Amino acid sequence: MKKKFRCDCPITTAIDVIGDKWTLVLIKQMLLEGKETFKDFTDSKEAIATNILTSRMKNLIRLNLVSKRKLPANKKSVYYHLTEKGLSMAPIIIELALWADEILKPLNNSMLEPKKMGLNQLNKEEYISNLVQNYKRKLPKIE
Repeated sequence: MKKKFRCDCPITTAIDVIGDKWTLVLIKQMLLEGKETFKDFTDSKEAIATNILTSRMKNLIRLNLVSKRKLPANKKSVYYHLTEKGLSMAPIIIELALWADEILKPLNNSMLEPKKMGLNQLNKEEYISNLVQNYKRKLPKIE
């Protein structure tokens, strides 16, 4: 089923798809925090409601940004992982972190500084590349 968009602007189209309150948070949690199970997400400090989590994950899967699978060693748990399309959002997540540090820090003094994550404007491309490679390395091997 084709999604209806508000207009033909690429920025508005992207916001229509990923601009809700939770989608980027879930992508960030998978990419930076290694979250991969429903319980991982519901136990996080962001405290997403289960109905919203279910809805957002279904949408991320439909968009092929996230894959869902059961591992041979544990058929009871479902694992969510970023696809290549999902991983292509790494630069957006990192740019948001840098922008928030520069612009929003006065509004949230407890916000973690990107440099404490090993990130700064000078090394962001290398940081993003390493982040994606490390994420891929940690993915479970499915046989």
